[in-house]
Amino acid sequence: MSEPVRRAIVENTPTTEPSEEPAMTHDAHPRRLPRLRRLSSLATGTWLGRGYLAVFGASVPAVFLFPDSPVAAAPMLLTAPWSFFAMALPFGPGTDGGGAAQVLALTFTAVWLLVAAFVNAAVLGALTERQGAAALGTRAAGPRPHRLRDLLAPAVDNWLARGYLAVVAAALGFCFYAVHLSPDPGFAGIWPLMTTAPFSLLAVLAMPTGDSWLTSLIFFTGTAAAGLLNAVLLGRLARRVGTGEPHPAS
Repeated sequence: MSEPVRRAIVENTPTTEPSEEPAMTHDAHPRRLPRLRRLSSLATGTWLGRGYLAVFGASVPAVFLFPDSPVAAAPMLLTAPWSFFAMALPFGPGTDGGGAAQVLALTFTAVWLLVAAFVNAAVLGALTERQGAAALGTRAAGPRPHRLRDLLAPAVDNWLARGYLAVVAAALGFCFYAVHLSPDPGFAGIWPLMTTAPFSLLAVLAMPTGDSWLTSLIFFTGTAAAGLLNAVLLGRLARRVGTGEPHPAS
């Protein structure tokens, strides 16, 4: 083939540049891991999450073996605070009607406890997961003000933790009104305790006996701190579930 003919063929041949869209799609598609799968990875992919689930599973027979003992409350305490949220609903194990209504109420309670245990296990997994620990160690090396801000950031930088804090604030506000402004406080203190459990139980243990301003201060301060700690842990879970990073088992 002569040189002029070869040059004409080369000049008239359309040149196609590789499109970047397939590469972007190829890179983005594997990272679209379902959030439920990430949640399962956090709940069962760390020794702390698996240990928690094992303890929860071992506590379930206590409900049937010792129904009249305080030990029967172990599954509910282990799945706090989410297990206590079901008490605000108009149906549960004590639902009137018997028969099908009672079966549905017991089934709902069992499913609710399982979901609460799964979420708590995922929270523990997000707390102990290797990459999260490495990031936390990096932040800890910074100045103290930034370290405190970074530690508390998960409580306010996602909708899940902010929603939980809103529930805690509502419970504390209702309790404060009932105790200090209402003539009959009743059992208003149970709502902040349930929404901020299990860490709020430490505030109850630290409360002095009697009715005094110190008792009220410890109660409100302790439950607020417990709620903030729960929000931080819940925010860390939201961060881990919301990212596409791998979660290796430890």
